[in-house]
Amino acid sequence: MSGEQASTDPLVPDLPVGEVFTALGTSRRGLPTAQVRARLEKYGSNELPRAGRRAVWRQLGTQFTDLFAVVLIVASGITFLAYGLEEPRDIGTFQLAVAILCVVVLNATIGFAQEYSAERTAQALEAMVPHTCRVLRRGERLELPARELVPGDVVVLEAGDAVSADCRVVEAHELTVNNAPLTGESNAVGRTADPVAAGPPLEARNCVFMGTDVVAGSGRAVVFATGAATEFGRIYRLAAAAPRQKTPLQLQVASMARRVAGAALAIGALMFAVRVPTGESVVTLFVFALGVMVALVPEGLPATLSVSLAIGVRRMARRHALIKQLLVCTDKTGTLTQAEMTVTQVWAGGAPHPVSGVGYEPSGEVADAAPVRELLRVAGLCCNARLVPPTGPREHWRVLGDTTEGALLVVAAKAGLDMGAEDAAAPRVTEFPFDSDRKLMTTVHKTGADYQACVKGAPGELLARCTDVEWDGRRGLLTAADRAAVVAAGDALASQGLRVLAVAWRELDGPRPAQEEAESALTLLGLVGMLDPPRPEVTDAVAVCRRAGIRIVMVTGDHPLTGEAVARRVGIVRRPDPLVVTGARLDAMDDEALDSLLAEPSELLLCRVSPEHKMRVVTALQRRGEVVAVTGDGANDAPALKHADIGVAMGASGTDVAREAASMVLLDDSFASIAAAVRLGRSVYQNIRKFLIYVFSSNIGELGPILAATFVGFPLVPISAVQILAIDLGSDVMPALALGAERPEPDVMDRPPRSRRERLFSAAVVGRILFLGGIQALGVCAVFFWHIHSSGIPFDDFTEDHPVYREAVTLAQGGIVLSQFFVSLAVRTERQSILRTGLLSNPALLAAGGFGVAVMVAISYLPPLQAVFNTAPLDAADWAVLAGLGTLPLLADEGRKAWLRRRAARPKGGSP
Repeated sequence: MSGEQASTDPLVPDLPVGEVFTALGTSRRGLPTAQVRARLEKYGSNELPRAGRRAVWRQLGTQFTDLFAVVLIVASGITFLAYGLEEPRDIGTFQLAVAILCVVVLNATIGFAQEYSAERTAQALEAMVPHTCRVLRRGERLELPARELVPGDVVVLEAGDAVSADCRVVEAHELTVNNAPLTGESNAVGRTADPVAAGPPLEARNCVFMGTDVVAGSGRAVVFATGAATEFGRIYRLAAAAPRQKTPLQLQVASMARRVAGAALAIGALMFAVRVPTGESVVTLFVFALGVMVALVPEGLPATLSVSLAIGVRRMARRHALIKQLLVCTDKTGTLTQAEMTVTQVWAGGAPHPVSGVGYEPSGEVADAAPVRELLRVAGLCCNARLVPPTGPREHWRVLGDTTEGALLVVAAKAGLDMGAEDAAAPRVTEFPFDSDRKLMTTVHKTGADYQACVKGAPGELLARCTDVEWDGRRGLLTAADRAAVVAAGDALASQGLRVLAVAWRELDGPRPAQEEAESALTLLGLVGMLDPPRPEVTDAVAVCRRAGIRIVMVTGDHPLTGEAVARRVGIVRRPDPLVVTGARLDAMDDEALDSLLAEPSELLLCRVSPEHKMRVVTALQRRGEVVAVTGDGANDAPALKHADIGVAMGASGTDVAREAASMVLLDDSFASIAAAVRLGRSVYQNIRKFLIYVFSSNIGELGPILAATFVGFPLVPISAVQILAIDLGSDVMPALALGAERPEPDVMDRPPRSRRERLFSAAVVGRILFLGGIQALGVCAVFFWHIHSSGIPFDDFTEDHPVYREAVTLAQGGIVLSQFFVSLAVRTERQSILRTGLLSNPALLAAGGFGVAVMVAISYLPPLQAVFNTAPLDAADWAVLAGLGTLPLLADEGRKAWLRRRAARPKGGSP
C-alpha cells in the first residue's frame, strides 16, 4: 500500500444521507475518473499489507544458523585448516572435514524442504478479502477488483456479497449483514440508512465493514475507509504487532542445543588439555579434540527432528489439522458449533415437537408434524432467504440470505412441505420488512380469492398483537391461560439457549393493507426455537480434553446466555454456577484482579469480548505459567491467535487474517480435530524423547572408548571421527525416524499435562541415557581393549595402519552399531516389556536397524570403504561376540522395567 490511508470520520454515522455525500466528496452517481485516480494515489490500494515472504535463498541460509550447524561448520573449517597445516598432509583429516560439511548440508536440505513445504501450503489458504465488487462511477454500474476501491466510491450491496471496505449505508432495503468475522456474534444484524448517535464504530447500525457479508436485502453505501484504515485493518495491525510466540517444544529444543553444544566444546577442550603432555603436535591434538566434539554432537538430530515432526504433521493433516509451523481458549461460532442455524423445537397447542437433523441439509423430521405443518407453512412464506443445494461432491447445502430464515425453510422441508409449490400457490403481493422497533416481519399473499398476512417475530411483540389462536386445526380466542402457556413455553425454549420466534397469520380484505392492519388481530400458530447447533463430535472431544487435564475456557463475542447454553451442550460447563464474565467487566478489572479471576478453579465463560480482551486474557494466562492454545475463525480472533503459544484457526470458514496469525489450521473447522491433534502431539513429544535417549546413548557409547583410551595412555583413538559420522548418519538417523513414527500409546490422553517447566532432558531421560549409554561404552571398551591386549603388542607400537588396530576399531564400530539396534527396541516403551508390545510391531524400526547393520558389514568388507574408515574384515566369531554384547543394554533395560513395574504395583498390593 502507498500513501496516506483513509480514516474513519467519526461524524459519518451522525450525518443525514444527503450530507454524507458532501462530507466524503462524492455524489449519488459516484466518483468521476479523475477523482478516482487522485484518491487511489493518495490513499493507496484497498489491500491489507501482506506479511513479507522471505526469499528462497534466505530460507535456505537460515538453516545454516542453527546452533548444531554452526558448531559443525566451525569444526569442519578447523579440520580443513588442520589439513592445510599438516606436514605431511593426512588424507583422513581432509575426509573428516568433507564428511562434517556434508552432514551440515544434508541437515540444511531436509530442514529447508520441510519449511518450504509448510509455507507453500499456508499460502494456498490465503483467500479472504473479496476480489471484486460492484460500484457506481459517473452513474455507471461497474464490477471492479476490490483493491481499486477508494473513499467516496458508491458500492452496490446485494444478498451474498462480501463487503470490500468500510462504508456508510445511504440506501437500505431489508439489509442485514453478518458481522461475525469482526465481532464474533453469530446473529445477523439489520442495517439502516438513517443517522445514528456517535459511538463505537462497530455498533453503528448505518455502517458496513470490510470482511463481513450481506445476509439479506440490498442497498448502497459510500466508502469512507479502505485497506489498513478499516476496522478489519485495525485488527490486522493489532495481530501484526503481537509477537509470534515460540512453542514450548521449540524453546526446549533450542535450550537442549545450547547445552549439548556447550558440553561438546567444554569436553573437547578438556581432552585437548589432557593430551598436551603427550608431546603430540597441536594439529593432531586439534583433530583429536574435534573427534571428541563430533562424538558428543548428534549430527543427525536436526534432520531427525524435522522429519519426525513432519510425520506428526501428516498424521494431524489426516485428522484435518494442518500445522504451519495446555489450556484451550476456544471460540464458539464455527468451532464448537456448525455456524448453521437449525430449528430444534416447534411448539404449538401446549406440546413440543422436536426436530431432528442439523445444518442446512433438509434431512431429518419433525416429530408429529401434522399439527404444526400450517405454522411452518406460514413461517416459510414469510421468508426472503433461499436454500441452495450442493452442485458438486465437496459442496454442502447453504443459505442465500438470512440464516434464521434459512433454518425456517429447512424445518418446513423436514415437515414435508414443498415451499416452492407453496409460494406458487400463495404468491406474495406485498411485504412489511423487519425492523428493530417492531421486531416483526410481515408478508401478504394471495390465496385463491382471498388474501392472507403471514407474520413472524419476537414472541413478546407478536403475542401482544394476537387475539386468536389456532392449534391443531382448531381456532379460538386467545385466553389469559393460553397467553401464560405461550410465555412459559417461550421462556423454557430461551433457557435452553434457543432463539425463539413466534408465528401468526390473519385474513385480509385486499392486497394493499396498512401495516397496522396487517399486524393486528392476529391468530397465533405457535413458536419455533432454533440455535447454531454444536458439532456432533465436539462433546466427546471436550470429554477427552477434560480427561487429559486440559482446561477449556469459552471466549465469544456472543450473548452470555447463548454462550452458556452451547457450553453446557458440549460439556464445557457442567456445574450449575459457571463464572460468566463480560467484556465490560474485564474493562473494569486491573491485571491483579484478572489474575485472581483466572486462578479460580470454576468453569469460566468470557462473553461479549473484543480482540483486545482476548489478547489480555491470553497474556494473563501465560503469566500464570499456562500453555495456552487459542481457537478462532474471525479477524477479531487473529491477535490472540498470534499471541498464544499455539494459535488454531479454521481452514474451511476462517478468515485469511486468522489463518495467517495461527500456527495450526483445522481443515474441517472442528474442535474434535484439536483433541486428535493433542493426542498426536503428546505422542510426538514422547517419540522425540525416545529418539533422544536412543541418539544420546549412542553418543555416550562413542565417547566412552575415546576417554578410556586417553586415560590408559593408548596413543590412538578406538573410534575415529569419520566412523562416528558414519554411525550417526547410517545407523542412528533411520532408527530414530522409525521411533519418531511410533503410534500413540493407548493411555496417552489419560495422563495429566506436563509442567511447562519440565524439560526434554528431564532427570529420568538423562538417567536412562547414562544407563543405556554406559552399558554400551563398557561393552565397546571391553571388546576393543580385549582385542588389543590379546595381540600382546605394546601400546606404543601401534600405528593407524597396524592390522590389529584396524580390526579393533572395526570391532568398536560394530559393537556400537549392534548395541544401538537393541537399544532401539528397549526405548520403545518406558515401563512395558518389549515382549508385550511386540518385537515385530514396528517393522520400520527393524528395517532401519537392519540397514545400519548392512552399512556396518559393507564398511567391514568392501575395500573402498575399508580405505575410508580404516577398517578390516571381521570373522563369524567376532560378530557373535558383538551380538552378545549388543543384547546387554536390552536385557538390562528389561530388568529395569520389571523393577519399575513391581515398585509401581507394590503400594496397590496387586500384580502388575
